[in-house]
Amino acid sequence: MIETWQKDTHDVNALAAELGKQVEAVNSGDLRRAEGLLIAQAHTLDNIFANLARRATSQQYLTQWEAYMRIAMKAQNQCRMTLETLASIKNPPVVIARQANINHGGQQQVNNGAAVPAQGQPSHAPESVIQQSKLLEATNGERLDFGAKGKASGADSRMAPLGARKRPQDRSR
Repeated sequence: MIETWQKDTHDVNALAAELGKQVEAVNSGDLRRAEGLLIAQAHTLDNIFANLARRATSQQYLTQWEAYMRIAMKAQNQCRMTLETLASIKNPPVVIARQANINHGGQQQVNNGAAVPAQGQPSHAPESVIQQSKLLEATNGERLDFGAKGKASGADSRMAPLGARKRPQDRSR
C-alpha cells in the first residue's frame, strides 16, 4: 500500500498510483482504510490526552497545570469528534423525506402546490400604482380635528408644539 512511498525512496508515481487505488476503493463503497485511519487517529488523540493529563498532575504551579489541561482537553474533544465521525460513517442517520428531489447534473425546478393555469395570466408582476402622499382630510377638503394643541411636556419644557404646517426655511436638509 502506502509503504512503497514511505520508504527511503520518494516515488511520486507510486504514491499517485496508490492514491488512485484508494480513491477507487472509496468510490466503490469500501471505507475500511478511512475507518482504520479514523480509529488510529482516535487512539492517538486519546494517548495524547492521557499523557498531557498525567503531566498536568505533576505541575507545581497553576499556570503550567492549566496549560497542560487545556491542551489535554482539546485532544480529548478531538478524539470524541473523530469517534463521532467514525460512528456516523458506520451508522449514517436515517432521513425520512416526504419528497425527494434528485437531480444528477443540470438544473432542476420543483413546483410545489397547485398548478397555475397558463392562459390569461401575465408572466410578470402587475405594475403597482404609487399614490401621492397627501395631508389627512376627512372628506372633500375638510381637515381632521386632532383636538387642541398640547403643551410642552415636562421632559423638555423649552420645546413648544409646532403650529400648523410650520416648516424650516432651508428645505435642503
